[in-house]
Amino acid sequence: MYDREQRFKMEDTMNAGRIEYTEKAVLNMAQRRCDVVQISQSGAVLGLLTQYNLPEQFYLDIPDARINKVGCVLMRVNMNNTIEVRFLRLLSDKELNRIFVFSTHPRHRDHKMDIRTW
Repeated sequence: MYDREQRFKMEDTMNAGRIEYTEKAVLNMAQRRCDVVQISQSGAVLGLLTQYNLPEQFYLDIPDARINKVGCVLMRVNMNNTIEVRFLRLLSDKELNRIFVFSTHPRHRDHKMDIRTW
């Protein structure tokens, strides 16, 4: 299913993120910190601080941009502590702009936020 979807161009960014998933079926909810290294409307590359086992599906939060509970599917785990994920829904242009406004990447230094669309 995910190989037939349209691929969007990844853009470099640097945002703090949080991964939420359930451990041991439904017993408890675990949260881990991550860095959003690249992002597009349909997926992202996340940098992890340490190696740990992730389930196939989890939620991604980007607290600075106030984007909560984006469903993700794990696509690939790389050896340099990064993972590639696909979103279960497409991010809107408004959400992407909000992510770029709060990014610490030098490319997004001049992004401004329109208060009327907040």
